[in-house]
Amino acid sequence: MDELARLVRDERARVLATMVRVTGDVDLAEDAVQDAVVRALERWPVDGVPASPRGWLVVTAKRRAVDLIRREARRSGKEAAATMLADPGGEPPDVVRDDLLRLIFTCCHPALSEPAQVALALRTLGGFTTAEVGRALLVPEATMAKRLTRAKQKIAQARIPYRVPAAEQLPARLRAVAATIYLIFNEGYAAGSGADVLRTGLTGEAVRLARLLVELMPDEATAVGLLALLLLHDARRPARVDGAGLPVLLADQDRSRWDAATIREGVELVGAALRRTGDRPDPYVVQAAIAACHDLAPSYRATPWDAVVSWYDVLLSISDQPVVRLNRAAAVAERDGPAAGLALVDAIAGLSGYPWWHASRADLLHRLDRGPEAAAALGRAVGCGLPAPQAERLRHRLAG
Repeated sequence: MDELARLVRDERARVLATMVRVTGDVDLAEDAVQDAVVRALERWPVDGVPASPRGWLVVTAKRRAVDLIRREARRSGKEAAATMLADPGGEPPDVVRDDLLRLIFTCCHPALSEPAQVALALRTLGGFTTAEVGRALLVPEATMAKRLTRAKQKIAQARIPYRVPAAEQLPARLRAVAATIYLIFNEGYAAGSGADVLRTGLTGEAVRLARLLVELMPDEATAVGLLALLLLHDARRPARVDGAGLPVLLADQDRSRWDAATIREGVELVGAALRRTGDRPDPYVVQAAIAACHDLAPSYRATPWDAVVSWYDVLLSISDQPVVRLNRAAAVAERDGPAAGLALVDAIAGLSGYPWWHASRADLLHRLDRGPEAAAALGRAVGCGLPAPQAERLRHRLAG
């Protein structure tokens, strides 16, 4: 049953994108897809998984949408406007592919604030819960719920069309689109909740979307840098989980299991992205350069920490965010020792509710032989929502 639920979850975004295009209504599409998902989880264990799970979900969602439209038409006394949905035939694969990108660009319409664009896209496309969207954007759940409601209302009131914008309109939406794809990947790469360390359906979809974005905007450093970054991280996936299903730290990973071909592609894309970069560095290109430093090092001890810290300094010059400072502090701890890293971590403001800030403190305190303080920091990390597999791995590390 877990595998069926995962399959349905992984197909949901593309099915929803198709339904939004067909209905032109996000709420109607979400209701229809949710009904299709429920029916799939009821029927597939009995009847078996269909040959085309996505096609089955689209057909079922279309039928449900027709029912919902006709019911509303009867309630309002108007003629049903469901003829466009009457044929439940499948969609050709290339249309489905474009549907998903169309929906990302729609959610990232400049009529919305950029945080609202990203939040709406994550909630709609990624299938994230409101709590997961809030966690990804470091915003309380209640605040995020209000932000999502306002964004949907604005899209409906402005009658924003569900289509890929004209070429000249793409650059204005690129930053939010890239942020959305990156955060979808990030949730798959280090799941923020549940028992799974990885959600490969999300990482795979994010990489696919990044490739599609590069095809659409091949001269944009942001698009090329984003794809490079995702590939360089995804290349480590085979070594990131042990036999017990627990995460393996970068320092302990078997680098012979990393995907060498993917690393080569990612490094080549870093070079291409740097050549496309203008006077102002692009944050995704800089992060990809950091990832390349890790992926090209023959061992963890051989990582060029001076270069990593220098790249983080560049990143801070264009994106001075608390999480960037936390990651830089981790690199400084490797270069200069845990005391130097801890001093930087403790100086970061705004992360008291962020589980990884507490987890970083726990690890550094452990390395400084401050066991009781490390245990207390771990407890705070768990209290802030550190995922169970990550918490278990950190417990093992502190006990070692």
